[in-house]
Amino acid sequence: MEQKYVESFYPPSDYRLPPRAFFIPHSTEREALARGFYRASTQVLPLEGKWKFRLFDNPRAVPTDVTWIDFDDSSWEEIHVPSNWQMEGYGRPHYTNVMYPFPVDPPRVPSENPTGCYRTKFFLTHHDVGRVHLRFEGVDGLYQVYVNGHDIGFGYGSRLPSEFDITDFVHAGDNVLVVVVCQWSAQSYLEDQDMWWLSGIFRDVYILKRPQIYLSDVRVRALLGTDGRTGCLHVEVEIGGILSRDKPVPLRFKLIDSIGDSEILENTMLSDGFATYEAEIPNVRPWTAETPNLYTLLVSIDPDSLYAEHVALQVGFRRIEIADGQLKINGVPIVLKGVNRHEHDARLGRALTLDVMIRDVQMMKQNNINAVRTSHYPHHPVFYDLCDRYGLYVLDEADLECHGFALTGNWDRLSDDPQLEQAYVDRLERMICRDRNHACVIMWSLGNESGYGRNHRAMAERARAIDPTRPVHYEGETRRLLELGSDLQHAVMDVYSTMYTSVDELSRLGELELPKPHILCEFAHAMGNGPGGLKEYVELFYQQRRLQGGFVWEWIDHGILAYTSDGRPYFAYGGDFGDVPNDLNFVIDGLLFPDRTPSPGLFEYKKAIEPVRVLEFDRSSGIIKVQNRYDFLCLDCLVAEWSLQDEQSVLAGGILELEPVPPRSIGQIRVPCAEILNRHRDRCLTLTVRFLLRHPTDYAPAFHEVASFCEYVERSCQNASIDIYRPVTRFEIVEKGSSLCIYDDSFSVEFDLLRGRISGVGYRGSQIIMSPLSMSFWRAPTDNDDPPNREMFSVAKVWRDYGVDRLSESVSNIEIKKHDNVVRALVESRVAPAGLSWGMALQYEYIFLRGGLVMVRICGKPEGAYPPTLPRIGLLTTIHLDFEYVSWFGRGPGESYRDSKESQLIGRYRRLADELYTPYVYPQENGNRTDVYWISITNKYMEGLFITGPQPLNFQVSRFSVEDLERARHPYELEESPWRYLRIDFSHHGLGSASCGPGPLPEHQLRTEPFEWTLCFAPLARHEIDESILHQVVTERLKFI
Repeated sequence: MEQKYVESFYPPSDYRLPPRAFFIPHSTEREALARGFYRASTQVLPLEGKWKFRLFDNPRAVPTDVTWIDFDDSSWEEIHVPSNWQMEGYGRPHYTNVMYPFPVDPPRVPSENPTGCYRTKFFLTHHDVGRVHLRFEGVDGLYQVYVNGHDIGFGYGSRLPSEFDITDFVHAGDNVLVVVVCQWSAQSYLEDQDMWWLSGIFRDVYILKRPQIYLSDVRVRALLGTDGRTGCLHVEVEIGGILSRDKPVPLRFKLIDSIGDSEILENTMLSDGFATYEAEIPNVRPWTAETPNLYTLLVSIDPDSLYAEHVALQVGFRRIEIADGQLKINGVPIVLKGVNRHEHDARLGRALTLDVMIRDVQMMKQNNINAVRTSHYPHHPVFYDLCDRYGLYVLDEADLECHGFALTGNWDRLSDDPQLEQAYVDRLERMICRDRNHACVIMWSLGNESGYGRNHRAMAERARAIDPTRPVHYEGETRRLLELGSDLQHAVMDVYSTMYTSVDELSRLGELELPKPHILCEFAHAMGNGPGGLKEYVELFYQQRRLQGGFVWEWIDHGILAYTSDGRPYFAYGGDFGDVPNDLNFVIDGLLFPDRTPSPGLFEYKKAIEPVRVLEFDRSSGIIKVQNRYDFLCLDCLVAEWSLQDEQSVLAGGILELEPVPPRSIGQIRVPCAEILNRHRDRCLTLTVRFLLRHPTDYAPAFHEVASFCEYVERSCQNASIDIYRPVTRFEIVEKGSSLCIYDDSFSVEFDLLRGRISGVGYRGSQIIMSPLSMSFWRAPTDNDDPPNREMFSVAKVWRDYGVDRLSESVSNIEIKKHDNVVRALVESRVAPAGLSWGMALQYEYIFLRGGLVMVRICGKPEGAYPPTLPRIGLLTTIHLDFEYVSWFGRGPGESYRDSKESQLIGRYRRLADELYTPYVYPQENGNRTDVYWISITNKYMEGLFITGPQPLNFQVSRFSVEDLERARHPYELEESPWRYLRIDFSHHGLGSASCGPGPLPEHQLRTEPFEWTLCFAPLARHEIDESILHQVVTERLKFI
């Protein structure tokens, strides 16, 4: 491959065919209607499988005879196609977010330029050699194609197809195909997306065996009339081959509905290479993401001959418009509850299988997601068929990003260069030509983070010329107008778009009187433990009419499955392969873990965007006021399952039919629970209502949960004495050296008289608490606390600068008071960092009561020039490994934090302690449970420790210390301790999404302020007393202390 082509934005490609819609031709109508994609067509010869492969250091190192038919490749290794060669053991993956991994000097690229050579053979019969096309759906890198030694041309645009007419270069029998792929080229400057740099033939490659006269392109516009019932079908067909006016060829259009009823719309005769068909179809069922009604359009040329060709396309009738400052589908404003999706698989890189694509789409639908932004390139063409079928709106994005130029001080360098206008427009035009037949595609995006310039305006103009039915999006224009303080009225794009906008700023933008809608093309950066604050964004979407939703960043962590030297698996990120420069774990930022299991963030997003919002609950009548947040469906598509339970068991429940509350309207549900609530006022009760699918769908079975509501009703307690449940015959107080020991028949507490803290707790011969119960203000920073390579956004840096990570406690006074069956310990101390003058003055009151109840009251007051916020306020100790069962009443079952807890409903839960850990790819703070009313930690005999307090608590149980989590960069670096760490917290700082966006909202920050906190410990033997009863007893006893 010559260097002049490597450094060209327009390498020659004489035999590359014009871009067309994605479809698979078939030789029979039955075969076409089977919708088996290319594997079901006899006109397709798939070339997937093992190819001969060798990786060279640069294009100059490639042998000149490598393209010859008789080249000896017997010594070459084999590689699977499709794949990325780095995932097959050649070269190494390289991750950067913004920075180009080579010097920025367009169009020049490094002379050391890994170049992969692929060789394979394919067999054609005498019947196959009519018209023969070779199609690549995606090759990462510039590539040159050779067939039987002939130079066919170049392919470029890594996530775009290239199709070549190789008819004149093939023959019956074996044919040799050679593909030479350069990792770096001038095209690389336009493909600087935030993802792994991976190379090679990563999507399908196949031979199309076409008749002499064939369907070259089929373009469909299936629009919905303003009456909402009439379909307006417009079809344009281009014919390949040579037609004769003397021998016209028949062309047939047939429309088939979802139950198989078909209607022949048109039979016509063709004598030239172009045909147009228009028709009005009465009483169509419209397509939306909520109602993905599809028809099949069958286009057949010469349908009754041996040389027939049939193309079947999914057609959805719908209308897209910008009107009244809103984006509307079929005349109805919608809210985009979307997600950004990169194509990634932990084992395969960007070579996704059909099963993975189906799983992604099904999981999105199961979690209430209704829209996908194909960040930042067109996805595999089959993905759009799935979005049509299952119902997802698609913001289709061009394969264009040159973010690295922002670091050079001239972000617009390429985007404002008129010599590159063709290169920009080409990438957009090829995407539109491929995807425009899809109902799911509702908007074209001109790319991502490429500055702003004349080439973007040229792209927008071209998009409207090719397809005037869809709006045009580009965030970079809105960003530039806001930076310059320019009037947004002058925007060229059809929507305003921003990313990582704070709730306050977004609200301000939404209040402006402007003619276009506003979306967040990226928000709620889902890196590590987070994002927090999703609820506030979604509520804003429903409060301000021009704010029409957004796309969470992003769908999946881009971890690559790797193994340690001793065979332990882990997920690798930037730098783990020796790739320099890199952006570390900034690529680990999805709602799914790399193995496609959900992270806590996905559950929280599902809850935030649920289609039923409970607005009000009247306990006296059992009436729940609900808002239907579907855009097109009535609420009778769901049923409601309700249950009323106390802390031990379910008291009542059932299934309720729902009224057909119209979309975006408010209705009522009457739950027959009012009488039971009134009868059991002496108990803590929880009413849970789950909204479930009435009927099965393609993506979920009947009774799949889509929304939920939980109401906690506190009890009116009766007086009780703990001795009623745990009578003891002795209560001894003994000083042993520097410890005060308090005993009864089976429970013991040890108090350190030097450090002023509880240092041990035992019960029935087992030591539960193994180390002093100490105040803790630090947490292992989350990715949002301490984002990689983004020090200016790091709240953890602020905390470290204030020494929060190195606080030590100094006791100034300890006073012990003994009276009958009560021991009081009053402790004064100060927590402060070395070298700084601020601190936290602490006052403790410990009360030890007969029967084993221990109350701890802590008052804190900050002094001096203290930090504005703190990571946490709580107590830390260690417990024996035998105590491995954790039960609690509060939010669960998953982890939760103050700004990420709505998905975790109040209830009673029980887990093994090790199950409370969340396996983030980059170790960090995890596993907290918030709004907890009581917690018990027991051994296999169900004996142990019970903890509660007047206000709800936070707790964590883990085998890892804060220091372990902070030090480790991968889970395999964590070593389980010989005990468990128990953290009981008064409060936590929120999560936010400051890894790339705003931090926690003010109401979710843990401000450094005076605090007062009370909690209680008690021994527990579950076979003698249930936690719910003990909770009632302890709560009542606290009133008299």
